[in-house]
Amino acid sequence: MLSNNLQSSVILVEYSDTYDEHLSNYHLAEDQLQFTSMPLDKIKNPNISKDAKHVLILENSVPVGYFALEDGEKLLKYSNNSNVRLLTAFSIDSRNQGKGLAKSGLQLLPEFVKNNFPETDDIVLGVNKRNIPAYNLYLKTGFEDENEFYEGPKGPQHILHLKV
Repeated sequence: MLSNNLQSSVILVEYSDTYDEHLSNYHLAEDQLQFTSMPLDKIKNPNISKDAKHVLILENSVPVGYFALEDGEKLLKYSNNSNVRLLTAFSIDSRNQGKGLAKSGLQLLPEFVKNNFPETDDIVLGVNKRNIPAYNLYLKTGFEDENEFYEGPKGPQHILHLKV
């Protein structure tokens, strides 16, 4: 169970380049890179929709995690709902893992989405079947497995939904 102290020190904010120095020092273990992207690689990727929202998980004003909320054609692989956003590239800097920060950040997601995308009623994501820790984390934070799958470039993925 998270202490109130941890919950109150963790917030979600939209990315701005003022965080680039911290993000350039972001660290992920090699085995995690098969499932996600480094934040600045994703943020600077020209193939990502201009309407994607890049979100940072801050602890005490320092970036400790990242994810993107995407829209566009990529969504069609996961849902035919027009009021959905796709959560991609979720990660916590490996030096900050094991502290409950991923769970705290994901628990803040519904409120963040309601405030920034009021038309959105569902968040969808794909999690690789081999990434069991991430799958379990998403289920613990309210995502539902509706027994849908997508054959991703790195193998089959569970498609999970979070109603907001």
